Amino acid sequence: MEQLMVFAGNHPLLSTVWVGLVVAILAISIMLKMSPIKQLSPQELTFLVNKESGVIVDIRPEKDFKVSRIIDSVHLPLEKANKNDFSSLEKHKDKPIIVVCAAGLTATKVANQIAKAGFSQVSLLKGGLNAWVGAGLPVTKK
Repeated sequence: MEQLMVFAGNHPLLSTVWVGLVVAILAISIMLKMSPIKQLSPQELTFLVNKESGVIVDIRPEKDFKVSRIIDSVHLPLEKANKNDFSSLEKHKDKPIIVVCAAGLTATKVANQIAKAGFSQVSLLKGGLNAWVGAGLPVTKK
């Protein structure tokens, strides 16, 4: 412990950055645990779709959606999502909704918007379509 204090005293900037990173990691972890939006693995997504009739909502650009997508996924253009236009999902309001983007980054914002719009069960695919493909799961090109 004494060595740690000596190091911190000799390198205050580096020590401050280190403490800041630890605090940021803890804050992000706590926010993810407390979030109503669950992050699902590809296997959990498959279970949710098969057992609870979950609906996969792909928010990638139309061009990417046409090239490859998860089988039976519904396309919701990001422009519509940004305008809170979820009319195409209204018939699925009581089913689990799983939001998918390319890498899992954009899906968080859209999943939160969908949940605020009154959808009861909203999740997202952790890692996006990249995680799905990386797990060796099938995509369709129709």
